[in-house]
Amino acid sequence: MHGFFIDRRTFFVPAGLCDDFKQVRFIIFLKVSQLTSGKIDKQKIASAVLSGLLLTGSFPKIGFAWLAWFSLVPLLVSLRGISLRDGFCIGFFAGLTHYLTLLYWVAYTMETYGNLPLYLSVIILFLLAGYLALYVGLFSVGLVGMGSRPFLCFALVPVLWVSLEYIRSLAFSGFPWGFLGHSQFRSLHLVQISDIFSVYGVSFLIGLSNSALFIFFLSLTDKSWQGEMVHKRHAVGAISIFAVILTLAWSYGIWRLNTIDKRMASSPSVNLAVVQGNIDQAEKWDPAFQKATTEKYLELSLSIPRDKADLVVWPETATPFYFLSDSGLSETILQGIQEAGTTFLIGSPSFIRKEKKVEYYNSAYLINPSGKVNGRYDKAHLVPFGEYVPFKKWLPSLGKIVEQVGDFKPGRKGDTLRWKDTNLGIQICFEIIFSELSRMMVNNDAGLIVNITNDAWFGTTSAPYQHFSMAVFRAIENRRALIRSANTGISGFVDPAGRIIASTPLFKAATLTHSVPIMKEKTFYTRFGDWFAVACLAVTLLTVWYTRK
Repeated sequence: MHGFFIDRRTFFVPAGLCDDFKQVRFIIFLKVSQLTSGKIDKQKIASAVLSGLLLTGSFPKIGFAWLAWFSLVPLLVSLRGISLRDGFCIGFFAGLTHYLTLLYWVAYTMETYGNLPLYLSVIILFLLAGYLALYVGLFSVGLVGMGSRPFLCFALVPVLWVSLEYIRSLAFSGFPWGFLGHSQFRSLHLVQISDIFSVYGVSFLIGLSNSALFIFFLSLTDKSWQGEMVHKRHAVGAISIFAVILTLAWSYGIWRLNTIDKRMASSPSVNLAVVQGNIDQAEKWDPAFQKATTEKYLELSLSIPRDKADLVVWPETATPFYFLSDSGLSETILQGIQEAGTTFLIGSPSFIRKEKKVEYYNSAYLINPSGKVNGRYDKAHLVPFGEYVPFKKWLPSLGKIVEQVGDFKPGRKGDTLRWKDTNLGIQICFEIIFSELSRMMVNNDAGLIVNITNDAWFGTTSAPYQHFSMAVFRAIENRRALIRSANTGISGFVDPAGRIIASTPLFKAATLTHSVPIMKEKTFYTRFGDWFAVACLAVTLLTVWYTRK
């Protein structure tokens, strides 16, 4: 993923890891055959696969967000009258279908920029998708095992789903990519509840919609759940509860948009510019192109009128060298900043020498109009196996798989940079998908959230669109304007209400300028964090305990 970006690192695969792609394909086929050779009806498998495809269709690039509201129904139907083991298998198939089609770009990235052979890239994709599919398998097991009655099943669907999303955001350093709620990033009225519940509240709403439709379907077709017939009263109750909660969420959205628009109008504002250099990733770290890359970013920046930008933002690792260490290129940038006469925020790798070792960081420098560095932010949440190798002390052989990927040091979570009369909350690359990081920065008085990234690794796949869609929620949750600068796109501005007020196309050199408000309000979510997700998890655990008595 992003972890290959520092200096054209190369993967080295141990001999004998996988000698024959046909053999791997046969093993996968064998495992699938073993799972489906029992009592699981093929129609149930087909329903699970359909759910996986509908889920993926609700996310960018496809982006049919309305699919999410009934995408789980085929999966839920397939869970009727089956064992826990079969329930897990059905859920796993749905999850595997979803994550293979949602994250297909992982194989592309690994092969194109990780220098891995196609078969190994596909294996890595399957491993990641398989891990994420476990959560859908556990979701299905939970429903089969604990949802003993129709109405209990109705209540458990959204609670279980949110609980597992929350666990996924924490486990193994966390991977909160593509939560159910993220699919609704353009549904402006519905997503306003995120300033109370975070994106988990939107996931809950979608889960509740699916469970209500499921109960309605069972009632309509005179079918049972776990041996108990689903009657009309169950369907009426489920639909009524969902309708009331949806109406409340929509009404809150209307009211909140109105209040936020008024507060934005009365808040101080600043003019910001983002620069999208569109530097080819294959050339970026080639010493022959370093000067040309630097000059391109300066040329684009100097094309911005002085009165249009109080701050110019460059993407992650925009400088293809260690800023302040390479004296020649660093001086070129500092002279350009002085000529522009405004403050710059630029992404660059950095290092610190400590006695006998060197510590490397993925950083952002804040430089004032006179060319003085006013602060540096170091990326706090690193990419496993990209920016560092986990468990290296206990499992040193892992280092052989990513032999030349250095171990980078994380910065301090929540650190902000002082600029003018506010603080900047900088988030580098995929840090923006972690809601807790933005929240910590806003609690440290960040008036703006700035996301700098290099999504060139993803090409024209759906990944840049998915990445951008998740960033929108950080603006809503904390009621802060979001500024995003990406090497090849998507760059843009999101206002505190979650509106995408400007954005760039992919793979086009561009600059964007816009005035954004500096808000000081701290939302319920900013103050209290993921309380809703924790509450869902607590309810899930209590239900597990109760049903196991």
